[in-house]
Amino acid sequence: MGKNLKPLWPYLSKYRVTLFWGAITVLFNNGLWVLWPQVVRRAVDDLNHNGITHQKILIFAALLVGLALGKGVFQFLTRWLVIGVSREIEYDLRNDMFRHLESLSYSYYQKNRTGDIMARATNDLNAVRMLLGPAIMYTANTLVFTAVALVFMWHISHKLTLYAFAPLPIASIVVQYIGRRIHERFEKIQAQFSDISARAQENFSGARVVRAYAQEEPEIALFETSNQEYVTRSLPLARLTGMLWPSLELLLGFALVLVLWLGGQEVLLHKISLGDFVAFNTYIMMLTWPIIALGWVINLFQRGTASMGRINEILVARSEITDAEVAADLKAASTLHGEIEFRHLDFSYDGVPVLRGVNLTIPAGSSLAIVGPTGSGKTTLVNLLPRIYDAPPGSLLIDGRPIREYPLETLRQNIGFVPQETFLFSDSVRENIAFGVETSTDDQVQRAAAAANIATDIEGFPEGYETMVGERGITLSGGQKQRSAIARAIIRDPRILVLDDALSSVDTYTEETILNHLREVMRDRTTIFISHRVSTVRNADRIAVLHEGRVVELGTHEELLARNGYYTDLYNKQLLEEELARV
Repeated sequence: MGKNLKPLWPYLSKYRVTLFWGAITVLFNNGLWVLWPQVVRRAVDDLNHNGITHQKILIFAALLVGLALGKGVFQFLTRWLVIGVSREIEYDLRNDMFRHLESLSYSYYQKNRTGDIMARATNDLNAVRMLLGPAIMYTANTLVFTAVALVFMWHISHKLTLYAFAPLPIASIVVQYIGRRIHERFEKIQAQFSDISARAQENFSGARVVRAYAQEEPEIALFETSNQEYVTRSLPLARLTGMLWPSLELLLGFALVLVLWLGGQEVLLHKISLGDFVAFNTYIMMLTWPIIALGWVINLFQRGTASMGRINEILVARSEITDAEVAADLKAASTLHGEIEFRHLDFSYDGVPVLRGVNLTIPAGSSLAIVGPTGSGKTTLVNLLPRIYDAPPGSLLIDGRPIREYPLETLRQNIGFVPQETFLFSDSVRENIAFGVETSTDDQVQRAAAAANIATDIEGFPEGYETMVGERGITLSGGQKQRSAIARAIIRDPRILVLDDALSSVDTYTEETILNHLREVMRDRTTIFISHRVSTVRNADRIAVLHEGRVVELGTHEELLARNGYYTDLYNKQLLEEELARV
């Protein structure tokens, strides 16, 4: 458990001054409250021996009211400071967690479900906050009040104090036993909560697919099964928590009965005064809530440590793609020329070869089209350029330097990448196009939209460029989403432009229009585009045919047709399809 909480020390250290003042308020809060029974003791003895007068009643009443007011002030300050620190740490931890998640490589998100990550960033983080706020505050109050009360109780009667605290060893065993099981079961509950979150997230994201296949009822049934498992795991924890508080109350009640029985005899034998007896029992009653709160604190502590362990699994994860030590000129460089070279490139996914011996040189400012059957490694090849995956050392160079020598920020700022699966944010069309270019003007956004042949469509939207596109661009057609993504890449004015089958969702006429616009954009910048259509690639400076991870053909459109190979077969097949479509 201590290992789970170790990552929190830097956060606690940051607010050590506030926590120090919080500790001071805890001392004053409990220091005043522990005097309450002493005033009651003096009042009972004085009134019992010297008689009751209005003046005495007013004096003792004023003292009690003053103590209550003082306690109220310091209790407010304690909550303000300690609970406030827990909120500040929650804020810092959430920011650090999000920042760390943003730094992790793409492969991390392939291995971990979004719903699980969301559960850790919300539910688990809240459990940690409860540990840092209420758990710390109530623990401090309990320890301070019990320690000071014990001194006064010991002063009144050694024997009664020993009897009053006799059940504590049993209580510690109960707390240790139940606390350990709370920790174990809460970890299982949170893991199941992550499963529920992941299933809900996938269903909401894939709502159209679920409805298209009429799978609403099966998905509801699966969710109910997961939810029932969550309840099944939660009930034993509820039983444990339910056992903890009554167990502590029972032990405290047993102690109170002992004190009443034995203390009453002490009063009758005149070994202690009536005021001492009343004060001692008042201390016992005042210790009731701190001890009961201890059960709640243990619950919070076990939940918090389990949740912090789950959060820490994210924080200790390291990105597979990192910056290496680079030369000063590369750190200072803001742009690249754009020459790309693949040199004897081999690449595998989890030991499965995808690319084999790829040798390609793409001069700066030229265009290369890549064609090939599904699964031939086209997307993998271009994903190596922005280092979504890392190519083997020395096998991929830009401007004659190994790609790993460039800072990631510099490298990615110079690459405009349109992935195969278009993703738009739940924001306006303008913000989606301007994504990544904070200083973009309306004129730049409109010119990028025009180059991607999406400007006319946008101007026809109800609110133009301020139209909200919905989650993942759900309100746009597939072609509109792709063209918006192309505009987003163009506005960056990159030295290297990569289009990974970025025109697959548009018709041939629209494709030709976009390509005509892009030819001006592609001038003097290195462009790589992947497509299954010959009409898309025929005007590229060179065309590479990829098959089973190897470059099997390379040349211009005319050169490849003359070879009568795979490219020719693809060309003839598409000509036949067009003729059949016309018929």
